[in-house]
Amino acid sequence: MRATISPGCAPHERRSSGVPSHSETRFLPYRPEQMFDLVADVKRYPEFLPWVQAMRVRRDAADETLADMVVGFKGLRETFTSRVTKARPETIHVEYVDGPLRYLRNEWRFAPAPGGCEVGFQVAFEFRNRVFEALAGRVFDAALRRMIGAFEVRAEKLYGAGGASGAGGVSSSSAHSAA
Repeated sequence: MRATISPGCAPHERRSSGVPSHSETRFLPYRPEQMFDLVADVKRYPEFLPWVQAMRVRRDAADETLADMVVGFKGLRETFTSRVTKARPETIHVEYVDGPLRYLRNEWRFAPAPGGCEVGFQVAFEFRNRVFEALAGRVFDAALRRMIGAFEVRAEKLYGAGGASGAGGVSSSSAHSAA
């Protein structure tokens, strides 16, 4: 089952300052714990997220992960270090530590809803390099849709269609065991 954007919660892109940002809420037919585990399992991102070439988890605990993510796009390759703060199963907050950005703000929220959960997603970032900023601005919308879609496809693969009503929704994700 594909996700639906909740009424009144359509995607919102804001670029008045030139900084790419996006905020939206979607209903997904999975339990908040399932979606939390999928998003928190950063070491598996290269398996399903476009442009993520590698992940190195430096530290992984129930409430915090520190990881390096290698992203490649059209011959460009960059490494980002992020601190991921986890409050299972409600929120995941990504704090930018090091790399080619001036800053990165990313927040995931998971709330129970009849037949599944509401997943709130917010991201805003700014590159230090104006060339990267211009490139990111041109492809931001398409790239974001593709990445969000990859999470949805991964959820269906792990939990099946209508996972919230399934037989327990056991995850092949290792994030659950860490939480």
